[in-house]
Amino acid sequence: MVTVPQDWWRSFFSGVALDLWRQAIPEQHTRADADFLYKTFRASPGARLLDVPRGNGRVALELAARGCPVTGVDIAQSYIDEAHARSAERNLPATWKHGEMRDLPWTAQFDGAYCWGNSFGYLEDEGNAVFLQAVAGALKPGGRFVLETGTALESLLPNYQERRWYEIGDILFCIANHYDPLRSRLDTEYTFVRDGKVDKRLGSQRAYSCNELCRLAAEAGFADVACYGSTAGEPYEPYRLGSPHLILAATKC
Repeated sequence: MVTVPQDWWRSFFSGVALDLWRQAIPEQHTRADADFLYKTFRASPGARLLDVPRGNGRVALELAARGCPVTGVDIAQSYIDEAHARSAERNLPATWKHGEMRDLPWTAQFDGAYCWGNSFGYLEDEGNAVFLQAVAGALKPGGRFVLETGTALESLLPNYQERRWYEIGDILFCIANHYDPLRSRLDTEYTFVRDGKVDKRLGSQRAYSCNELCRLAAEAGFADVACYGSTAGEPYEPYRLGSPHLILAATKC
């Protein structure tokens, strides 16, 4: 496995990679994600929400359509432009900021915040901790935070595969994984094939245990941490070994 640059995420999110994510998730999944977040935030119309990093705003737009002013932050300018156009077309209460996930200049302004779509862990340990602290700083006391990840160790290792192929729309997509136990990181080579053209990119995520993530959340200023393994039904299924992803919900102290 080749060495992945520490700041791989600065150049990864463009072109065919973004086109793949646009096609990968059906609308009903987006509505289910928004349902879960709305309930977990105990939101009502007018609640101010922060989505970071927000991709093309698929969940943010659904929440904004329910009357929640949403602010989204993302490093991909094309996604920012797309979200802006879509929210303007529907006259939704949404604001978009181009920047990386630690760049959150707000203080106690949001009722809820979320990091959705397996977007946590791109940074090194210090950067991941700074991100959580920045989210806590942007939330009002009592505000809720939700983090979703598929690379918590209890999800990653029982379901680990070194190589997987997918066909998503007009894109053939391969994930080649290498888990480094000394660094607790999943290094991945992504291959995108479309119209006979091959595009290879590298990525890396820090794989934390559930316990480590709970501790990081507490150190950042969160309490009442709950961990779920599914967003379906109520009460929500507790997180356990082998759950496909971890949903961590916590409250700003």
